[in-house]
Amino acid sequence: MATGLIDPTTRLVAQGTEGGGAALDQVAVMTGAAAVVGAVLLVVAYLHRTRRITWLARLADFSGRIMNRPGWVALPIAMFLATILTAFLGFIWDVSLHVGKGRDAGPLANPAHYFILVGLFFLFMAGMLAIVLPLDEKPGSAAVRITRDWYAPVGGILIAGAGLYALIGFPLDDIWHRLFGQDVTLWGPTHLMLIGGAGLSLIGVLLLELEGRYNRPDPERIDGRVLWAIQGFAFGGLVIGLSVFGVEFDFGVEQFRLVLQPMLIVFAATIALISARLTLGPFSTLLLVAFAFCVRYVVAVLVGTGFEAPRNVFPLYLGAAIVVELLALLPLIRRPLWWGALTGFGVATVGVWLESLWIERMFVNPWVAGMWPELLAMAVPVGVAGGVIGAMLGTVLRGEALPRPAVRRGIVVAAVVIAAAATTNGLIIRVPENASATVTLTDAAPAQGGRMVTADIRLSPADLIGSDPEWVEILSWQGGTGDDSPGHGLVVDKLRRIADDHFVSTRPVPVHGTWKTLLRLQDGRMQAALPIFMPLDPGIGAAEVTAPASFTRPFVEEITVLQRERSFDHPSWLIGLAGLVVLACSLALIAAMSWGAARINDRYLAAGRSQGQKATAHT
Repeated sequence: MATGLIDPTTRLVAQGTEGGGAALDQVAVMTGAAAVVGAVLLVVAYLHRTRRITWLARLADFSGRIMNRPGWVALPIAMFLATILTAFLGFIWDVSLHVGKGRDAGPLANPAHYFILVGLFFLFMAGMLAIVLPLDEKPGSAAVRITRDWYAPVGGILIAGAGLYALIGFPLDDIWHRLFGQDVTLWGPTHLMLIGGAGLSLIGVLLLELEGRYNRPDPERIDGRVLWAIQGFAFGGLVIGLSVFGVEFDFGVEQFRLVLQPMLIVFAATIALISARLTLGPFSTLLLVAFAFCVRYVVAVLVGTGFEAPRNVFPLYLGAAIVVELLALLPLIRRPLWWGALTGFGVATVGVWLESLWIERMFVNPWVAGMWPELLAMAVPVGVAGGVIGAMLGTVLRGEALPRPAVRRGIVVAAVVIAAAATTNGLIIRVPENASATVTLTDAAPAQGGRMVTADIRLSPADLIGSDPEWVEILSWQGGTGDDSPGHGLVVDKLRRIADDHFVSTRPVPVHGTWKTLLRLQDGRMQAALPIFMPLDPGIGAAEVTAPASFTRPFVEEITVLQRERSFDHPSWLIGLAGLVVLACSLALIAAMSWGAARINDRYLAAGRSQGQKATAHT
């Protein structure tokens, strides 16, 4: 692997033997294990479908009696809710391990991967269970015909599809690393498959529960707090699931412009909270953000303290919830789509401002004043579009009619285009030409037996950054987790400004062992970095970048320093093609969710009208 030169004598990455995919023995073990487990599940499904076993049907009926839902709804939902948190714990732990330690020795060497795999596999199983369970019945008016006498609920198909989409991300991730090296970033295309499939599966769960609501075994029995709590659990999971796209910001190692963070928060808040408010009623959004806070807090403490990994914080969503609850008092809520658009605008403005107070207090990088014009230009369209999408989802879950097909399809397409345009804008960066920094290091008291330094930094040219940059900081990461590692493998020093071009440290940073320490700048679209210290890494053929007492180095594209294992020695069209394949799969999943919601809405409302007409004629 090779990248550009940092200086005439130092190359960050060279040809090596690691960082390019899992060892073949680990691939064989994982493939074999998946084949065995899959075969067992296929046998159980076959025995159930041929009525040679009855225990699965009895277990489903037992779950159905408790929830007053058909067994093909109750048992899959119980399995899903019991396992999705396992995948989420594994995900946060996995991100923290990459932040604190760096790349894996292989998928089986990372304990977090077991949690993710088990959680996603049971997620897929929950969907397949809903498909397999119905025997002597058509599971509702919207059911999809598989064979002559076998019908599957739409929600089950969507959950299984989302789970399969996420699981496919694992082998594709290995292929991706073999082609392009290990891109240590959450926003790698195959990584987005993993988290996108898990997050969107919550919509499938909500739709499956809706199908069960239409087919209650005892229609006279009123749903109690248990069913409300299950729905709330699913919506709370949706808040968390949609928020994981911004987890890099939670750790303070975001590899993209800061203006993306508020847009991602608005995206998650509008879809999840607006649909929840329409479905669950007054004050539900406040309970959901409290639930999401508790889950994220417990996981953060468990990972940061119990597993001795880098700390992470998370968005609060309280400001968005307050806006949603206040605007729900308006009579306009009786017109959900218009109310959703207005509420999305409120979330993207007032809600974002309230969220910024939390961000400023808890996060590494607060939202500076200079980014607000672009922030609002991105967040407001996404908020309005997300608000309308959330309102349509809430309309379906309330059992009310959607707009005619041409309108709702246009809304979904427009929302996708708006979100894509805002995201693309946030990803556009500029790397300054002929820019450098002169760094003078002063040794500080050593910590845990390694060299610690403070820095005096002068930028060139003097007007390289403006008066209000998003960040000028030194990042030290991947130094190893545990009590003997500062920050459990992560240290971020927000530099203090002395003059336009002069910055100094506020705390010592490590320049020893496996630490990777770099100077990072972001000011508007300008984003760049330079290495201060990089360890010798024979596994990828990377030479050491030393940290002498004084040096001058040029700024380069930040990704070449942060993603040291990544290979840039490939045709540009190849990575573009690979990204387009993943994008096509993602759009297919979004289209499937839209299709499923519309099918359930149309079929059950049509069935209800037909029954009403028959009752009128009979009378």
